[in-house]
Amino acid sequence: MADPEDVANTISGTVEMAVQAGTIHEVHLYQQPETSGPWPASRSTVELPYRAGIVPPRALAFQRRSQTARPGMFVMPRDSATVTDETVTTTVLSGMGGVGKTQIAIDFAERTWAAGETDLLVWVSAGSREAIVSSYARLAVVLLGIEDQDRDRGARRLLEWLANASARWLVVLDDLQRPSDLNGLWPPEAPWGRVVVTTRRRDAALRGHRRQFVEIEVFTDTETFGYLTGVLVDRAHLMEGASALASELGHLPLALAQAAAYMLDRELSCSEYLARWVDRRNLLTSLLPDDEALPDDYQVTLAATWSLSVEQADRLAPAGVAGVLLTVASMLDSNGIPVELFSAPSVLQLLATHLQREVSAQDAQDGLGCLQRLSLITSDRVSNPRGIRVHALVQRATRDNLPEHRKAAAAHAAVAAVLHIWPTIDRDTTLAQVLRANASSLNEICGEYLWESGAHELLLRAGESLVETGLVSDATRYFQELATRAFVRLGPLHADTLAIRGHLPRCLGRAGDPTAAATACESLLLDQLEALGPHHPRTLATRIDLAYWRGKTGDVTGALAAGEELLADQLQALGPHDPDVLMTRHYIAYWRGKSGDVHGALTACQELLIDRLRVLGPDHPDTMITRGNIARWRAHSGDIDGGIEGFEAVLADQLRVLGPDHPGTLIIRGSIARWRGEAGDPVTALAAFEELLIDHLRVLGPHHPNMFIIRGNIARWRGEAGDPAAAVSAFEELLADCLEMLGPDHPDTARTIANVAYWKAMS
Repeated sequence: MADPEDVANTISGTVEMAVQAGTIHEVHLYQQPETSGPWPASRSTVELPYRAGIVPPRALAFQRRSQTARPGMFVMPRDSATVTDETVTTTVLSGMGGVGKTQIAIDFAERTWAAGETDLLVWVSAGSREAIVSSYARLAVVLLGIEDQDRDRGARRLLEWLANASARWLVVLDDLQRPSDLNGLWPPEAPWGRVVVTTRRRDAALRGHRRQFVEIEVFTDTETFGYLTGVLVDRAHLMEGASALASELGHLPLALAQAAAYMLDRELSCSEYLARWVDRRNLLTSLLPDDEALPDDYQVTLAATWSLSVEQADRLAPAGVAGVLLTVASMLDSNGIPVELFSAPSVLQLLATHLQREVSAQDAQDGLGCLQRLSLITSDRVSNPRGIRVHALVQRATRDNLPEHRKAAAAHAAVAAVLHIWPTIDRDTTLAQVLRANASSLNEICGEYLWESGAHELLLRAGESLVETGLVSDATRYFQELATRAFVRLGPLHADTLAIRGHLPRCLGRAGDPTAAATACESLLLDQLEALGPHHPRTLATRIDLAYWRGKTGDVTGALAAGEELLADQLQALGPHDPDVLMTRHYIAYWRGKSGDVHGALTACQELLIDRLRVLGPDHPDTMITRGNIARWRAHSGDIDGGIEGFEAVLADQLRVLGPDHPGTLIIRGSIARWRGEAGDPVTALAAFEELLIDHLRVLGPHHPNMFIIRGNIARWRGEAGDPAAAVSAFEELLADCLEMLGPDHPDTARTIANVAYWKAMS
């Protein structure tokens, strides 16, 4: 055998594997023609146009969404020369489960395919990174004829092909679960490429260069009607009550689809189905099709739609917080929950108990962020106090899955949290309305917990807020209904029942019916004497209320005498510094002035102010009322300039403490306007009352009793400013409203009749 020959091999360039051989005797080289791509020669098994992946069918009665018709939605250039840094190549459709993101993507994909605008349509179910990689790798085999054992390498080959292809392609990544699943797998920016991603996630990682992030909302009213009409096209009689049902379902496309299927299977009209839906004894699972009867190729029921999102949110840091917060949110108003409520001590304690670890306010805020990222809530802190919104169906599904002990714990935490963030003074009328709405939701959803030990404080606070913000007609109805429930649940003589009834006289009186207020006081007093005794603070408080409203019916002397008699009893039972004693002194001073003893009223108010400053402080609303009364009686005594100066000082403090829309602030503005007119400036008074009328209408509406006073002043000062004919016209319009709303025997009606006669005589 010959000696081996010396062999030398030289390797240059980038290689993945090298084989060194010894003696090589014959070499045969076979080579295909050179290709233009950077990958091995293609042995493609398909020709374009080509569809990869299964595109789900459009839903029955699919509705083209008005939201997607806006400029820039799914718009891509056809000519690469038009591509700029602002050109959108990727659209991310984000939204809660069931809102219709996939259907919008299906419609876009099918329309572009049918129009011949797409050569390669790729539909990828993006439920996991593995699913995305596998789909990419399979398509690479089909397009390139190369099958890699390493699927990641195959996925990269596809992305390289997409980046260099001259074909028009569209890749839809449906139901992306985690933004990180697309790390390194985002389809490339390419002149002829388009990408649509559907996801429940809202993470910042989904935003990027040339990406358009679109949050999909529920159906509009028109879209909802169009959908139900289409689904029930051959069952038109089932459309009865469609509008009310759509509102109850929150216009959520998935809910409408599954509700419609349920109705069709059972021949139920929208109204009949709604009757079942609003019965909270029925769980969602009993009101929707089962897994075998789902419409439109849906895979899961509405009740299960959000469970995966909740699980994902709970896995995000801080782990476990999001789900507990959602149970609290499920008890509250779906249209707006103050953000700070979720950091209240009761909520933090609920979290700590459930997670068996300490939870901070920062953890709670981060937990809300987790829910926001999974589209389970919408957080809009710019529009506080309605910071957090939750779809009502997400709330109901959450409650349905709670065992009783967890539902009770979440309800109690939510109730305590609302009370915790409710200010002592409703300075912000918008916040007050939001808090009342949340109290109402708690009462509706879990009202049984609010009566476990009598009437819960939250029930009374919600009614008091209506009174405090001047919504006295609403307050009257609220306390009447609350008293009825208390009668049934607690009995007529229970202390809480009597406390609720104690709010009614003030509501009735401030609503313009002092006779009804006095009658309510008389009835309440009899029951209080029986149940509480004559010296109980609430019994004594009812006596002063009774005296006050009798005075308002015209018995000024009787009101003053009753107040002075009561004061002696209160001093003996309560002591001189009790707030109720101070209130009685306030009423005595008022009726003293009304009886003609202006100087006595002024002196009494000055003495009362000293005690209220000491007991209540300078910023308490009652202290400010006393200061306003001092200014009032000073002006009545002849010192008009001093009175105006006093009113303006009170107004400055009310604006600071109570805010511009508080009823007390509006009253003081009226006093300033009135006394400017009395001081000889009717034009300024008229302008001030006209401005006040606008604000009063905005805050309290057209039917508040004080509106009659303001309109009467506008009429008067028009006459005083030199236009008695305009005064007559304004008073006649006011008289018509007084007769309709107050009746012929009301003092304001009698006063207006007199003013009509006076200004007619002056014309």
